[in-house]
Amino acid sequence: MGWVLAAGPAWAAADGAADHGAHGNGAHGNGAHGDGAHGGGVPHLDGAALDLIWVVPFAGILLSIALFPLIRPHFWHDHFGKVSAFWAAAFLVPFALVFGWQLALYEVLHVALLEYIPFIILLGALFTVAGGVRLTGSLVGTPAVNTGILLIGTAIASWMGTTGAAMLLIRPLLRANERRRHKVHTVVFFIFLVANIGGSLTPLGDPPLFLGFLKGVSFFWPATYMLIPMLVVSAILLVTYFVIDTWLHRKEDPEATRVEGEQTPLGIEGGVNILLLAGVVASVLMSGVWQPGIEFTVYGVHVALQNLTRDVSLISLALASWLLTSQESRRQNGFTWFPIIEVGKLFAAIFITIIPAIAILRAGTDGALDFVVAAVSDNGEPRVAMYFWLTGILSSFLDNAPTYLVFFNTAGGDPEALMGPFAQTLLAISAGAVFMGANTYIGNAPNFMVRSIAQERGVAMPSFFGYMGWSAVFLLPCFALVTWLFFL
Repeated sequence: MGWVLAAGPAWAAADGAADHGAHGNGAHGNGAHGDGAHGGGVPHLDGAALDLIWVVPFAGILLSIALFPLIRPHFWHDHFGKVSAFWAAAFLVPFALVFGWQLALYEVLHVALLEYIPFIILLGALFTVAGGVRLTGSLVGTPAVNTGILLIGTAIASWMGTTGAAMLLIRPLLRANERRRHKVHTVVFFIFLVANIGGSLTPLGDPPLFLGFLKGVSFFWPATYMLIPMLVVSAILLVTYFVIDTWLHRKEDPEATRVEGEQTPLGIEGGVNILLLAGVVASVLMSGVWQPGIEFTVYGVHVALQNLTRDVSLISLALASWLLTSQESRRQNGFTWFPIIEVGKLFAAIFITIIPAIAILRAGTDGALDFVVAAVSDNGEPRVAMYFWLTGILSSFLDNAPTYLVFFNTAGGDPEALMGPFAQTLLAISAGAVFMGANTYIGNAPNFMVRSIAQERGVAMPSFFGYMGWSAVFLLPCFALVTWLFFL
């Protein structure tokens, strides 16, 4: 691969004031790289000195995620970890050779300790705890019942995570509709609402918002600013779904919607996991409000005590869930470790290869991605609608978590400013990442998981582009309305 190096040094020893502006506060991982370079003269990355060729591995892993499951699904299923490792090495090896192992080590430790590891721990905890809750009983897939399940899923997704809520409810929803002929629309709207838009209100809800939390955005900021846009989109989609499902339900054979045999009352197995889920919420909230001012430094990277405590607590809660939940209940719930293993391997490569992209964007108009900065700003003032649509479009076809991170840093990466005078900009980035992750199967991790489960249960789900047709018809008009109401 022909790596091109821009003129000028790409690193320099951190000198306090200058580095503070570029890296933010390490206690929360604020800014592009945190405040980890302070002390000891640890080198830091100067994005203005990087050429766009360094972003190729980042584009490579994201395109692999988008294309391999479609064109070589069996190869991808067996070798996605190797593909992920290839792209990570495609960045790290040349980077270490050109800029030195010290800078490479610092950047990897920074992204691992402050972003990737906390990200995977939270996802793993939510996945484990939610996977221990199983809904039992007889449900009939009437329009009222189906809409009620979508409404409940949308409401709990912000507290259980879109992955947790989707895994909890998709199987009961499919069971309720297994005798119906028309059910594709139900799964599609489930992906829209439960697997994406419902996760708008807390850092627990969707990975982009948790990354924002790690960068210093307060826990309740999304609930304050995202509530109204989320309610607008959710209400439109729920009403639309109810109308469509009512129409299709009338076309069904009456025998297909009649439940035979004895009815089993609704119930919950693994109820202890509800309490453990409350512990997950408390752990994340604690790390945002408890500020003891104690840090541990690993090669210049500052790890705050409250964040370390949060991660240990989340691991403990996940372990408790595994030990306290019946394995038979998990088996009947279809629980396997494969989804979280897949996410862990893929996001390891994403977080590593995104390092130069973020550094270049942080360089602003001095960096090689100055055209992106120009598209979202007008004489230094943010173009809020462009932030919404560019974040959303890239979230649709790449992945909404790293896309959020890219535009968060494009907007300056200062959480205090973005929560204050530039709150509309942060709202646009957050809404674009969370809402438009629903546009394709690859926009958000639960989308493909729900599709796979539905296909295993015999639902003829639309193709990649067929699903995009659904999102174009039902989601894009909603997003145009959101733009007009909130971003113009």
